[in-house]
Amino acid sequence: MKKKRDMLTNLQIEILKTFSYPLPESQVMEIRELLSNYFLNKMDDELDRLTKENNWTEQTFIDWSKEHNRTPYIPKKHEGSN
Repeated sequence: MKKKRDMLTNLQIEILKTFSYPLPESQVMEIRELLSNYFLNKMDDELDRLTKENNWTEQTFIDWSKEHNRTPYIPKKHEGSN
């Protein structure tokens, strides 16, 4: 049985089909940048939507940046140690 991480996503399959031929490294970098910008814009749109929906302000983000919500690290004691 294949593990989920061993399977290709629909996007990966589409990209493999579309670019089934060699490209110069410069074009690969351009495509990588295009994809990065696409997902950056999607994320930015979603953040804008959430900001409006939840009435977040610049102060909200400043406050969040000062919070410390991490779970404290407590090392496990090894068996046999005191």
